[in-house]
Amino acid sequence: ENSLQKTSVLCFPDALDTFIPPNTLNLSSFTKLMKKLQEIHPETSREKIIDALLQVRTNNKGILSGLSINSIVKRTSLIL
Repeated sequence: ENSLQKTSVLCFPDALDTFIPPNTLNLSSFTKLMKKLQEIHPETSREKIIDALLQVRTNNKGILSGLSINSIVKRTSLIL
């Protein structure tokens, strides 16, 4: 019997112990998200952007899945 091991993906590489289930927000999406947010907020540090993303996640019942990248960008920008 072959069983697939479920793993967690580190969503925010700079945030300690911040794991989300696979396919919720993959690293490619995270990279696109960070690039957009850094373009919109060039004066803001990566750490502050990640903190704002974590706040968006917290405000959305602890998950980002189901939100479009544009929606996450808008919500994060409001916090920043």
